[in-house]
Amino acid sequence: MKVNRNFDNLVPNYLFAEIAKRVNEYCSANPDKKVIKLGIGDVTLPLPKIAVEALKKGANDLGNKETFKGYPDYEGYEFVRKAVSDYYNTFGVKVDPSEILITDGAKSDSGNIGDIFDKDNTVLVTDPVYPVYVDSNIMAGRKIIYADSNESNGFCAMPNEDVKADIIYLCSPNNPTGSAYSYDQLKTWVDYANKNDAIIIFDAAYEAFITDDSPRSIFAVEGARTCAIELCSLSKTAGFTGTRCGYTIIPKELERDGKNIYKLWYRREATKFNGVSWPVQCAAAAVLSEEGQKEFKENISYYQENAKIIASAMDELGIYYTGGKNSPYIWLKCPNGMGSWEFFDYLLENANVVGTPGEGFGKNGEGYFRLTSFGDRENTIEAVRRIKELLSK
Repeated sequence: MKVNRNFDNLVPNYLFAEIAKRVNEYCSANPDKKVIKLGIGDVTLPLPKIAVEALKKGANDLGNKETFKGYPDYEGYEFVRKAVSDYYNTFGVKVDPSEILITDGAKSDSGNIGDIFDKDNTVLVTDPVYPVYVDSNIMAGRKIIYADSNESNGFCAMPNEDVKADIIYLCSPNNPTGSAYSYDQLKTWVDYANKNDAIIIFDAAYEAFITDDSPRSIFAVEGARTCAIELCSLSKTAGFTGTRCGYTIIPKELERDGKNIYKLWYRREATKFNGVSWPVQCAAAAVLSEEGQKEFKENISYYQENAKIIASAMDELGIYYTGGKNSPYIWLKCPNGMGSWEFFDYLLENANVVGTPGEGFGKNGEGYFRLTSFGDRENTIEAVRRIKELLSK
């Protein structure tokens, strides 16, 4: 038998696996050191209470014959899809429940959505880029081209009219750079996609962190319904990283190559996915309720304050950065011309703080570094103190 040789084109070690390896080696050699992790973007606050209670009730439902649930609808229960639709209404975006499919998260969706597209399509991603967009398409054997994000454009890459692409991955607010596209910038991308008969796969995983008038959904932009798919999840919105629930939004009028895109994705899900469990869907609907939104916004405010603490330190140190305002990430330029992994080791060994090397997100990430605000407040303050002390020398 033969294995998929496209894996030969992947980097040998997944970024976060390499980080874990280096941190574990350092901790084993220095067991007396307290290492603070501001690297991988996992949340640290507990689930909102309303979600926990809904999970408990959902679990109890499964223990009684009268309320037992088996396989869910492939697109998710109607009351959950309506909860998502109502949530979008709160920031002025209209999506019908029939255009929403409940899934287990934006990461798996961004990797799986390619199943409905031919491998001969050309994929455009911004650089730096969330690795899943690249790796999943390399695995599928697709050609990938890049749009440069850098200091000159505020790490908001824009389309080149001379370049033709079929599938476009955009993430705003962006992981890893924390930058968020304006309405006009997204309108330029939407116009480009419609002109080229392309489809934008828009990752809105961090929409709840937006504090200004940046669009929280691609569907806030005129023309997006004929060229875009939106992926989102409750992982960062409501702390569901360990609970797993997200959703895909596909306008019913979106078609390409004579095929309805919603129907293709529904068919794919019906074949390869048996849906999100009853307790988790109950928790998702609860957390998107009016009371649930109040609770998860308290958690987001906590992380936003952490981001302000980190960003303030960068300001004091005179270090260039993006993010920290509409995003839980601070994307900083490594001091003294250091490389990304060089700065990673320097910070780990001298301040016992872990971040994420920008090089792992693409060539334009070399010389940059990502810190996350998802940590504990006390640890964030201590990490910032150590960084300031080290870099002020």
